[in-house]
Amino acid sequence: MSGSELHQLHRTSRGVRRGAALTLLFAGVLGTAAATGLLPYGEEDAPRVHTRPVASTADRDEVARAAAEAMANGKSGTEAAEEVVSRSGDRWGSVYDKSEYEEFQQALDGSYTGVGLWARRTADGLVEVTRVHPGGPAQRAGIGPGDIIRDIDGRGIRKRPVTEIMALLRGGGKGDGVSVVGTTVALGLERDGHRWTESLRRARLTTESVTVDTIEGGALRITVDAFTKGTGQRVRDAVSAAPKGAGVLLDLRGNAGGLVAEAVTAASAFLDGGLVATYDIRGEERALYADPGGDTSRPVVVLVDGGTMSAAELLTGALQDRGRSVTVGSRTFGKGSVQMPSTLPDGSVAELTVGTYRTPAGHGVDGRGVTPDLQVSDGAQERARSVLSGLGGAE
Repeated sequence: MSGSELHQLHRTSRGVRRGAALTLLFAGVLGTAAATGLLPYGEEDAPRVHTRPVASTADRDEVARAAAEAMANGKSGTEAAEEVVSRSGDRWGSVYDKSEYEEFQQALDGSYTGVGLWARRTADGLVEVTRVHPGGPAQRAGIGPGDIIRDIDGRGIRKRPVTEIMALLRGGGKGDGVSVVGTTVALGLERDGHRWTESLRRARLTTESVTVDTIEGGALRITVDAFTKGTGQRVRDAVSAAPKGAGVLLDLRGNAGGLVAEAVTAASAFLDGGLVATYDIRGEERALYADPGGDTSRPVVVLVDGGTMSAAELLTGALQDRGRSVTVGSRTFGKGSVQMPSTLPDGSVAELTVGTYRTPAGHGVDGRGVTPDLQVSDGAQERARSVLSGLGGAE
């Protein structure tokens, strides 16, 4: 994923835009753009992540009214609602038909539809595969890291944002609730000067959002790709099982967020209670707190980049403000907004921006991001290991 592509959502084609929106929660899986911050409330109009007035947002009643009027005239309520949201300038607002929203919810459970590959934009503008899903369609076809994607279904992709490319791979734009599982996509590929085309059949794939390994010096590296259900507890379990005194390198690079409650649970691995973030809904201020009993002595370094977003930024800001970690890398994306879902007359769902959250010290993240304690662009992981060693987190 390239920094430039991560800093925008391409909103040209309605079909591709909606397809791209569905990929937002699992950017760590699909290598795409930004995530909606989601709080796991059961009520329909609960917030999805201290809201302040936001510059551009869509009016919920206007969106619902447009959908109802369109349906009364025999037109698509979903399309009418989408047009209102697009005109409003709500950067993170999205409208999903019923089937798409089900897909969105499945993503929170750690599954997605696609061909099973990650990609990024290289410095010379090429789209390069960075890794593949074990056992997924791409790996079975022999596609591997370093391969270049030249085209998709015969269409050139050199000037397309990575968000749009990944939406095409997962089937964005098929539209109208048609399942894309089992449909095919043709990838034009290149490796060491050899060009070929591979036809892949899209599949439902499950993901492991947390990867744990031991790095040089005995420190623990916990890589979190996205905050899907169960992620927070997996982080806590990994920290609890780590050898006494071993430091933790928490890698949140490319993590586009997900469920905020999972990020709060992850924060609880390193905090003994206390504030994680604040937000408000309709003027009522609310707060998110860590659970007591976390490990407050183990050295922690958090590794971030321009692809660290939303719930991942909330976690980063909490550990930084609470003096619990040293943050290394580049400034994070700056997606600290709150979305609230509402069901429209035709069963589709509008996710509309209502405000932003703030870190424990009261810092706003939206549009600003989190500035690392140590800003490093090249060699950030090696620098993070060095810092962790200096903190006594590695032998």
